[in-house]
Amino acid sequence: MHRTARTPVLAALAALATAAAVTVAFAGPALAAGPTATFVKTSDWGSGWEGKYTITNGGASTMTGWQVAFTLPAGTTLGSYWDATVSSAGQRHTFTNRSWNGTIAPGASVSFGFLATGSGSPTDCTLNGAPCGGGTPTTPPTTTAPPPTTPPPTTPPPTTPPPTTPPPTGGLPKHALIGYLHASFANGSGYVRMADVPADWDVVNLAFGEPTSVTSGDIRFQLCPVAECPNVESEAEFTAAIRAKQQQGKKVLLSIGGQNGQVQLTTTAARDTFVRSVSAIIDRYGLDGLDIDFEGHSLYLNTGDTDFRNPTTPVVVNLIAAIRTLKQRYGAGFVLTMAPETFFVQLGYQFYGSGPWGGQDPRAGSYLPVIHALRDILTVLHVQDYNSGPIVGLDNQYHTMGGADFHIAMTDMLLAGFPVAGNANAVFPALREDQVAFGAPSSTSAGNGYVAPAGVQQAVTCLVKGQNCGGYTPRSGTNPGFRGLMTWSINWDRYYGWEFRLQHGPFLKALP
Repeated sequence: MHRTARTPVLAALAALATAAAVTVAFAGPALAAGPTATFVKTSDWGSGWEGKYTITNGGASTMTGWQVAFTLPAGTTLGSYWDATVSSAGQRHTFTNRSWNGTIAPGASVSFGFLATGSGSPTDCTLNGAPCGGGTPTTPPTTTAPPPTTPPPTTPPPTTPPPTTPPPTGGLPKHALIGYLHASFANGSGYVRMADVPADWDVVNLAFGEPTSVTSGDIRFQLCPVAECPNVESEAEFTAAIRAKQQQGKKVLLSIGGQNGQVQLTTTAARDTFVRSVSAIIDRYGLDGLDIDFEGHSLYLNTGDTDFRNPTTPVVVNLIAAIRTLKQRYGAGFVLTMAPETFFVQLGYQFYGSGPWGGQDPRAGSYLPVIHALRDILTVLHVQDYNSGPIVGLDNQYHTMGGADFHIAMTDMLLAGFPVAGNANAVFPALREDQVAFGAPSSTSAGNGYVAPAGVQQAVTCLVKGQNCGGYTPRSGTNPGFRGLMTWSINWDRYYGWEFRLQHGPFLKALP
């Protein structure tokens, strides 16, 4: 849990990592005169698929808005979507442009995407009420794809990265040191100005963006008040320091949530407000991306929502859609990290939601569908290996925080994959090595479960090289691409003489 002392979405996409990408085109005449909407299945994993429509303006005048409507056959249901809004009547779904991708110049194109469960494909497609294939061409049709175009300068570029081949590093070093900066509060450890954050930190997560109310989706971020942080810098100085970090190759992210920031996107209106308000903060400071640090009761699973690959609970589905929209808006360079507690991830090996018969904690394992749905755009998952109860590992033994063993066992689960709630037919697939780090408190005041530097480094050595693993044998084998270490927090680390930074920074950089 972050800020302790006060211490301290729809998802069958993991199958994309193992299923061959399938591209199936459903289109009318290529580049007919006037606007057209062309559909492709960008990926298909049997029980579901990811689809994309590309709207191309083949006319001579600028389009100022678009609506694409189609019908899905019985047995095929619409899941999460991005770069559009949607209204549905039965199996008929109408997608409408967002504010930033409705204007299409002649010859230009934009796109939106969505997930579906089932094997059927869209039929009866219309674009602004006309057939998606357009009218009768006045010039010979061409078989070449429409050229990529750049939206007007006032609109953010809606890019669509390949679903299974994201940038391998997110611009991070092979082994990264990641820390949270108390930017909006002091928390007893003292305020650290952005300009004073040492260069050893490769990723700085600004703690925290918090909602105006639990269900509003309206995220706000302000620097620590002068009354609490007398040495706080001005916004101009803060922004300038962020630019200096970025020029050094560092990443600065907005972290949303924390212990006090409960965020429940229960409605599509809250989802859209979340996207709008988070975008405003990212744009205001020129940030590199987003860290999702949902804790407490932010995520849960409704009764009957038992398949992490196909979640139906609004707070999960809407979060997935919101993050994907942000990623699409900012493009391939957008960094996405997550910092869930073990309760919301590894506990899913035993318990998932309220269970098939009800009665379990509905929050158990509730991060799994979010991680799973977004694994194609996830940069780093660094679970908080602290403030945790005992958790059963892949050896079916309980592991308790406070030593190397806990870090090894918990991280191995992410690197090896595991059946959810013991169901061999519902396996959470392993993440890539470069997507996995683990979180540890920087000091005894930062959180329960502090481990001295030797123990943390023992765990990393075991995970990376398969050496000095103690009594636990990693099921994932060796993981030379293991991303690194996260800590709560940079402020607490300074308070205790920079032990975490000085011990683990050079250690990580020395790894092959």
